[in-house]
Amino acid sequence: MAPNSNTTSTTVRPDHFLDTSGALDAVWIKHVPYSAIPTFPKLDRDMETDVLIIGSGIAGISTAYELVRKGVNVTMIEARHMIGGETGRTSGHLSSDLDDGYTEIAKKHGKEGAKLAAESHDWAAKRVGQISKELNIECEYRQLKGYNVSQYLHGTKEHDKDMESMKEDVEAAREAGLDASYQAGFAVPGWDGQVDQRDALVFENQATFHPTKYLVGVLEWLKKQNNFQAFSGTRAVSIKEKGVTVPVVDVHIGPRDTVVKTEDGHTITAAHTVEATCVPLQRLSLIAEMEYQRTYCIAIRIPKGVVEDCLLYDSAEAYKYVRMTECDDKDDYMVVGGCDHAVGQENAWDERYNELEEWTRKRFTKAGAVDYKWSGQIFEPVDFMAYIGQNSGMQKVYVVTGDSGNGLTHGVLAGKLLSDMITGQPNPWEKLYDPRRRGKSIAKSLPHMLEHDVQINMQYKRFAENDINDIEDLGRDKGGVLNSKTNKPLAVYRDENGKVHTLSAICPHMKGVVCWNDSEKSWDCPVHGSRFSKDGKQVMGPANVGMHPADQSEMKTGFQQ
Repeated sequence: MAPNSNTTSTTVRPDHFLDTSGALDAVWIKHVPYSAIPTFPKLDRDMETDVLIIGSGIAGISTAYELVRKGVNVTMIEARHMIGGETGRTSGHLSSDLDDGYTEIAKKHGKEGAKLAAESHDWAAKRVGQISKELNIECEYRQLKGYNVSQYLHGTKEHDKDMESMKEDVEAAREAGLDASYQAGFAVPGWDGQVDQRDALVFENQATFHPTKYLVGVLEWLKKQNNFQAFSGTRAVSIKEKGVTVPVVDVHIGPRDTVVKTEDGHTITAAHTVEATCVPLQRLSLIAEMEYQRTYCIAIRIPKGVVEDCLLYDSAEAYKYVRMTECDDKDDYMVVGGCDHAVGQENAWDERYNELEEWTRKRFTKAGAVDYKWSGQIFEPVDFMAYIGQNSGMQKVYVVTGDSGNGLTHGVLAGKLLSDMITGQPNPWEKLYDPRRRGKSIAKSLPHMLEHDVQINMQYKRFAENDINDIEDLGRDKGGVLNSKTNKPLAVYRDENGKVHTLSAICPHMKGVVCWNDSEKSWDCPVHGSRFSKDGKQVMGPANVGMHPADQSEMKTGFQQ
């Protein structure tokens, strides 16, 4: 195992959750440690700006880049440290081979919508290459092929049926404008295990990169521009838009500025505000139109040149996804992900990492040590397309959410789309990604939405559940919810030194009861996916504040939209 590997979460710095949203580190820190991320001061005053961007992941930084290039004055704020969110926990795929498939996308959005989806994601994958070249950023960017294989063994009836469906999808992808084909008998070079899943869909012109190398390079460039400024450690807790918008006729009456309040009491007034926060910090609306999933990754050593440099996916619902990245002079890393499940609703973390490792070793026999393992969060919109544009009931507040497993390309294309909208330029993608869409795509998703709502409401059963019977049941660096001996659920954590810490277990968003994630040492809400560090700091919305002290569980939060 590499000396700087991170396959356990046993010695986590107290401020670790300022750098990332989990106790386990992603493989990207091997070449870009947290200390290499550009730093910015904390906001210490009220201020005004043309455009305020909340969030410093790929969506926020891409939007800032496109606007700054156009001469717009941009301010960015980040609640924790820069690039400390989900972008640094992705697997680094830049793909127009969308995981929901173009057959299903066309059913929801029509053939024209499918074409726009393919066009926008293809543009985004290439845009990263253009920007990295223009700014001279060495971020391992390259174009390569993407392969889709059946989850079933070659020669079985299940495999044959699966491939027929996949053949339909490759035709839909071709009709959407992508260079895709079906290749019977194809096996990925280097797949030398006995597991036979031959036959593949082949997508040309896919891409990959090192996400934090890229974003550090763009952020360093932005830092040098006179029309850009940024503040870290600056948490937004409310967003208001002056005047009144009448939703039915989409008419705004009165002033058009936006006003953002920070946790420290400062006010930022902006002509436009972009919420690039993975998920908007609001009560419901879009929040109820998404599902929240945890996904898992490992980085396992592979001798250089043994396996083709490609993107690889299987056809399972919680599908496996694979790409290569640099390790050292001898090995590359194969980054293998999958095993998704609803946030806060399962606790078999080790089993999922073990499944990824076993899956890899059965197919790639030269795989070596697992040096990194980590998890991230995915936001699945009900109709497969991200929500990028004006937030519901607003004219000057924009959101980027619903990555649907393609968050990197969604973030990059959001930069183009939002910069065009803010500067008054037409963009053909606007209707497809409109967060206010309530047309056929949503209507066709109503049965699934109702099923999802029932499943979400069932999570309030946590009020009657108990993780531990007594605080003494907890080992060191462990947490759990104690219900039976308290009036209200308590989130109890025993630290590495044996000291016990208690918080209200009630999520400040929609009052669900959180669950302990022992892998990432976090409190995760099973209702709408909010997450908190072991000491209660918010690391993932839609909650806009941290967990409350144990004696303030009824304190109201009230993020105002």
